[in-house]
Amino acid sequence: MDNKKSTYLNYGLGLALGLATFFGGCSPEKKEASEEPAEDTITEDSVKHEESFVQVAEFEGQQVTGVTVTDHGRIFVNFPRWRENVKYAVREVSDDGSSTPYPNEEWNQWEIGGEQSDSVFIAVQSVVAKGDKLYVLDTRNVQFKGVLSTPRIFVFDLNTNQLADIFLLSEEAYHSDSYTNDLRIDEKNQMIYMTDSGHAGLILYNMATGESKRVLDNHESTSAEVDHLTIDGKQWERAVSSDGIALDEAKGLLYYHALSGYSLYQVPTDVLINGSEEEIEAAVVEVMDTSAPDGMILGADGNLYLADLEHHKINYVTPEKEMKTLYEGDKVRWADTFSIYNGYLFYTNSRLHEVNGEVDKMTFSLNKVKL
Repeated sequence: MDNKKSTYLNYGLGLALGLATFFGGCSPEKKEASEEPAEDTITEDSVKHEESFVQVAEFEGQQVTGVTVTDHGRIFVNFPRWRENVKYAVREVSDDGSSTPYPNEEWNQWEIGGEQSDSVFIAVQSVVAKGDKLYVLDTRNVQFKGVLSTPRIFVFDLNTNQLADIFLLSEEAYHSDSYTNDLRIDEKNQMIYMTDSGHAGLILYNMATGESKRVLDNHESTSAEVDHLTIDGKQWERAVSSDGIALDEAKGLLYYHALSGYSLYQVPTDVLINGSEEEIEAAVVEVMDTSAPDGMILGADGNLYLADLEHHKINYVTPEKEMKTLYEGDKVRWADTFSIYNGYLFYTNSRLHEVNGEVDKMTFSLNKVKL
């Protein structure tokens, strides 16, 4: 691999959205910005056909980003506080495509300038179901204007739909411009791993002790590599750092990726948990070059699923480090977040590259495609 110049671009407030191992590998290297990223090599039989696509739900004037499906098929989605007039933060989607506020209306009624209590969602960025729990990540960062109060994770018991716990980050784990983006639950080690796309780095929360820490802060592997992506011939000018995250709990590996970049990284979870910062940095491995993605997820089949934002595709990396395409076309419009259930990959279309102002007249969708 050619050695390429590091750009070390952070996702600062000036470049914020505004409105809007199993693998082996080499040591981390950074990429130069490319006006025309290379197309993936794809065989015809690697791409799913149209009949595999199903639209699950759509949301008028409300920009959906996160999705998670429980072991029993319950579907939850979330809507970040990227602008005014966000009507709800978390909703549960029914089989007929309708949705209701979760856990109730009261939790979803916060408005900008309101009281910041522990019984209301303020700026939800991600929802993740694990076992009989729903983990709701509240960045407490409204409209990318900085952290209002301690970022936290609300934990709901899915059997009772009641709040079961609140996990607060320590002051050392986040910055004033942090935007805690996505999370993965490690039940074996009682840990939660998070990406910070507002200030490059990873965050760990110990569910057993309540302690949290920050690692790989402003490290090259968590920093944005380029200052723009090229979508439909137009530049989407944002430098977004550590964003996508995926966990191989069985093999003890955490994968992560900057949104504005083309490098997939991995690090052993035991080193993340127990190692010094120097040991963690030394354990980071660049797995391979990929498409520029948003969210990621590791399937039971051993494939790592991730979007190709620049080419309207959903790709996957096989255990043999081959990148293939699962689905592509105009029904992939910024595949933001993934969840897997019953042989289907669920994904949201957040259409970030299409938003230039208010979204009242835009429709955002939740879809699924057969694996």
